[in-house]
Amino acid sequence: MRFTDFHRSAEDKVFLKSLKNIIGLQPDNIFLYKLAFKHRSAAQQQLNGLKICNERLEYLGDAILSAIVADYLFKKFPYKDEGFLTEMRSKMVSRDNLNKLSDKLSLKIFIEHSDNSTLNKSALGDTFEALIGAIYLDFGYRKTQKWVVERIIKLHIDMEQLENVEVNFKSKLIEWAQKEKKTVEFKVVSDDEVLLNKFFKIDALIDGASMGIGKDMSKKRAEQMAAQMACLKIFNQ
Repeated sequence: MRFTDFHRSAEDKVFLKSLKNIIGLQPDNIFLYKLAFKHRSAAQQQLNGLKICNERLEYLGDAILSAIVADYLFKKFPYKDEGFLTEMRSKMVSRDNLNKLSDKLSLKIFIEHSDNSTLNKSALGDTFEALIGAIYLDFGYRKTQKWVVERIIKLHIDMEQLENVEVNFKSKLIEWAQKEKKTVEFKVVSDDEVLLNKFFKIDALIDGASMGIGKDMSKKRAEQMAAQMACLKIFNQ
């Protein structure tokens, strides 16, 4: 038992024991993990305007997770091109997939939120990213990388099944735009007829700037193609 354990409340000890049973690590900095589970609805407003909640840890965890997944895919698929690796990373870190991973780990039981608030679907995935941010700050990159690969990817992600999942790039782009507080628009540039078939040319605009062009006989597919081009630019930067 460490010296700090003598100074922790019974409630904190129960929290750390429960968390250890789920993540398989012995947390050290309890403040980080409590912060990781504090939803913005339960945030404490500070004098400088900063809300004490898990949003900053979520931001950090998102970046760390993306780097770990990119490294894992690069080594696992040495003969696949950039487009394949980018699409697989998008699938692995998609909000839907992170929500499922959070649910598998039963993270919801730890989330602190206002009694009057209803957690939206993305809250689980957000909490998962915040937890990764906390683990990174508590243990460092190498141990976090090992944890993600050994306890998350290898145990909870079916890579073969994921390869066959079709990504809804339009939804992904809209989700990102909402999170980043940007406007997204799919503009019909032209709808020409070629040999009696109508071809749609769609431009995906972010804050009015062109990010990707899609062309297809189906307007819906043209939008998906434009969104995919935009996603490749955004998430590959």
